[in-house]
Amino acid sequence: MTQDDGDSEDGELPFPVIPVDPGTCVLPNAALCTFTVLDGVLVTLVEGPAQWKMQLFERPCPGQDPWLGGQIGEVELSTYTPPAGVPGKPAAPHFLPVLCCVSPPCSRVPHGHLWGSGSFTLEETLFGLLFGADATLLESPVILCGLPDGQLCCVILKALVTSRLSPGDPKAFVKILHHLEEPVIFIGALRTDLRAEEAAEETLSGEDVRSDCLVALGHHGRTLAIKASWDQSGKLVPELREYCLPGPVLCAACGGGGRIYHSTPSDLCVVDLARGGAPLDAEQPNGGPGGLPPLLCPANLNICSVLTLSVLSRAPEGGTELLALSTKGRLMTCSLHPHTEMSSPAQMTMANAGEKIKELLSGIGNISERVSFLKKAVDQRNKALTSLNEAMNVSCALLSSREGPRPISCTITTAWSHLQMQDVLTATCLLENSSDFSLDQGWTLCIQVFSSSSALDLDSACSAITYTIPVDRLSPGARREVTLPLGPGENGMLDLPVTVSCMLFYSLREVVGGALAPSDSLEDPFLDEFSPDVLPEQEGVCLPLSKHTVDMLQCLRFPGLAPPHMQAPSPLGPTSDPVDTFLETCREPGSQPVGPASLRAEYLPPSVASIKVSAELLRATLEDGHLGTSLCCATLQWLLAENAAVDVVRAQALSSIQGVAPDGADIRLIIREVAMTDLCPAGPIQTVEIQVESSSLADMCRAHHAIIRRMQTMVTEQAAQGSSPPDLRVQYLRQIHANHETLLREVQTLRDRLCTEDEASSCATAQRLLQVYKQLRNPSLVLL
Repeated sequence: MTQDDGDSEDGELPFPVIPVDPGTCVLPNAALCTFTVLDGVLVTLVEGPAQWKMQLFERPCPGQDPWLGGQIGEVELSTYTPPAGVPGKPAAPHFLPVLCCVSPPCSRVPHGHLWGSGSFTLEETLFGLLFGADATLLESPVILCGLPDGQLCCVILKALVTSRLSPGDPKAFVKILHHLEEPVIFIGALRTDLRAEEAAEETLSGEDVRSDCLVALGHHGRTLAIKASWDQSGKLVPELREYCLPGPVLCAACGGGGRIYHSTPSDLCVVDLARGGAPLDAEQPNGGPGGLPPLLCPANLNICSVLTLSVLSRAPEGGTELLALSTKGRLMTCSLHPHTEMSSPAQMTMANAGEKIKELLSGIGNISERVSFLKKAVDQRNKALTSLNEAMNVSCALLSSREGPRPISCTITTAWSHLQMQDVLTATCLLENSSDFSLDQGWTLCIQVFSSSSALDLDSACSAITYTIPVDRLSPGARREVTLPLGPGENGMLDLPVTVSCMLFYSLREVVGGALAPSDSLEDPFLDEFSPDVLPEQEGVCLPLSKHTVDMLQCLRFPGLAPPHMQAPSPLGPTSDPVDTFLETCREPGSQPVGPASLRAEYLPPSVASIKVSAELLRATLEDGHLGTSLCCATLQWLLAENAAVDVVRAQALSSIQGVAPDGADIRLIIREVAMTDLCPAGPIQTVEIQVESSSLADMCRAHHAIIRRMQTMVTEQAAQGSSPPDLRVQYLRQIHANHETLLREVQTLRDRLCTEDEASSCATAQRLLQVYKQLRNPSLVLL
């Protein structure tokens, strides 16, 4: 593998890599899934887009170039494509095909013998019944292939090698023996005729034992056994019998005495195919071979979670020695005695009773450990299911209560606090659970703070500050209060408006990830549904609770309104210049003040903006909560409804007020009634003019924007009630629109001129630009 990113600083690779030298790679093919080796031939199985492809290559002789020679055969296997998975469910586990080689007893394999534990020899009778006369006459080995869709196929090796000399139908080289309808895990052969097996061991020393039964096991336990048997007419026919063994099957192996060992996540089992039929059945003519047992009864060997299994050899006392690899990575050798594998109580003797008791005690210990692991896993999953059920109930309650009071609410209020010699604007979020459900593990309160322009569009890509507060346990009726600062920032400024958005986040990985992760080796390693990878990419569920925008009208402070005993602290404005402070102390009493503030007041009048609103529209909005109050006073109270000083404004019935912005600049709000005579032909329209004045242009714009935001909400609510505006003079409106278009064009011209003029001539241009802006901020229009 080539490392593109280079080595890390410590010289280690960032992920596990096994380098393979090109000289040792015989067949570079990423689609290759499995292979088997004869002495002179390499047989591979490659996964194509729609079919499996079997390929044959010449194996190089010792001393030659390690690369393979030419391809000497190829055939495609027909496969069954499973239906598409159900949306929302995990995909089926991925299984690899099984490949092995079967040889007749008279086979003369080129260059020697078969290689690998997946190769075996069948009796001539069974070989001919299964693979036909072509394989028998050619004395050719046969490649058996078990596919993940359940098909059991065979290919005659010599016929496939010579197919290029006499090409024909490729499908003629492939024969389907059976379909297990589940992934094939193991293909093997064994000897069920015990007397014939003992004779074979005496006469065929050093040669392969000729098996008389072919077996195949599926993932879910379906087992196929094929044996030559006599039918009612006295003719030898292949007898196929299916059994159902405990599953899922992880691996299997064939041993002596007609035994099959197969592993499940919970145990290692053994079944005996030689016990069901006598070696010579009296009902069968000519003393032919015995039949297959009608039922298989597995015996447990008290070994769990074996991932790979191989039968090594015969023990001196007649037992079996197994080599096993567990799912935890332990390599074990298991010596099994005959009574351990298949013994009945009648065969138990006093000599092996003690050993049997020890094995039972060991099995009890293993079972106890397994039970404790399983109980822990069940408890984790039950707890996760309970939490998921609560989360589903909370989500449904919040999503179904869009109108009216919400079962779980978050109220946001703002206030000024004096912290570390500085005035700080804080937001208090009160999370209240009015539902019948509890917020336990996995719930987090997320608070996002958007400043300035990003607060106007929550979908923008602007950065925001996010606070996450774990909700350990919030019972029904309980409350949780969180206070966080909004500003000023590091630059000493408070960017307004600021939007505070609250939401509840439920972490699926925190609650469900631990329950789905395999807790020990008892889990089936082939089942991907027990893996935490089935969780969605979002990792959780986000439920919005509330959104609150803090603008200039909420942040204004009015030190002169409070009674003497409740005098609010004066806001901290910008730090004064020591020179100005000295000159101020030296000024004679009664003389005019000098300095930047007096110069601003004398030569630069305050910035002004006004908004006119129909008196009828305001009365329709304010009539419920402001009875007995003048329209101007009620309008000012409505604008400052979210300000801490609204009670004092209501008590004094004010129609104009002067406050202080967060940066120390003065802001004045003036509310008065005016009549507009040129807009409606029916007569004058009574309106309320809201005027904003400030020595700071930026603060005036922020206050103007806050008022506009309230007006937009009011107009939207009244429009939903079906109110209609009066008749208007269209020509007057067109004239106002034309005047504004002219002013906008003049603004663009003046801004372009400022970029090209020198400092001396740009002063007059800037003054004219400010005058045009003032006209634009005071349109002759009214909200109706």
